[in-house]
Amino acid sequence: MVDWDKRYLKRDGPLYGDAPNEYVREILARSDFAARSALMLADGDGRNGRFLAKEGLAVTAVDLSEVATERATAADRVAGVTVERIKADLGAWQPPAGKLYESVFLIYLHCDPPTFDRALKCAMACLTPRGWLVMEGFGPRHERRNGMGPSDPAFAYHIDEMLNAADGYEVVEALEGRVLLAEGEGHRGEGRVARLALRRPA
Repeated sequence: MVDWDKRYLKRDGPLYGDAPNEYVREILARSDFAARSALMLADGDGRNGRFLAKEGLAVTAVDLSEVATERATAADRVAGVTVERIKADLGAWQPPAGKLYESVFLIYLHCDPPTFDRALKCAMACLTPRGWLVMEGFGPRHERRNGMGPSDPAFAYHIDEMLNAADGYEVVEALEGRVLLAEGEGHRGEGRVARLALRRPA
């Protein structure tokens, strides 16, 4: 298992850059996306949650790393935005009873399958009707180079499995393909990714 605190401590700056993930940016720019609240799972040192907050969403962000969460909170303060940041293991965390979000994002949450499955179930359980579930991660065809991507192929995003887990959801996008990533030092170069945007039934 990756020691994320140690990995973040090796760098003085953001591991994946300051700019938000491009797919997150694309979802926010859609004419049919009107969510005003978001849960960002595995937000690392905060770039995506901070971007959503700058766009006016009420954001809760959860991450396993205490180092990353502290850095994210400090960067939020500098940016003049407020994000509720929680340091927690997604294998056990769940939001307070009755807490719902109009969107949930899982962006490059690569972890053991039981933890990912639990995080996905948690995401679906706390979505409002017609809420958005947005995911991007390295797919099974990704070839790991220069440390980019999970070392264990079991951690890949499998579109069919995720669609089966979200049976009944409206599929806005479900795509696999190649993208050129330029997200700090952590994601730089060509990656084969899976992208999904789903909406919970009314």
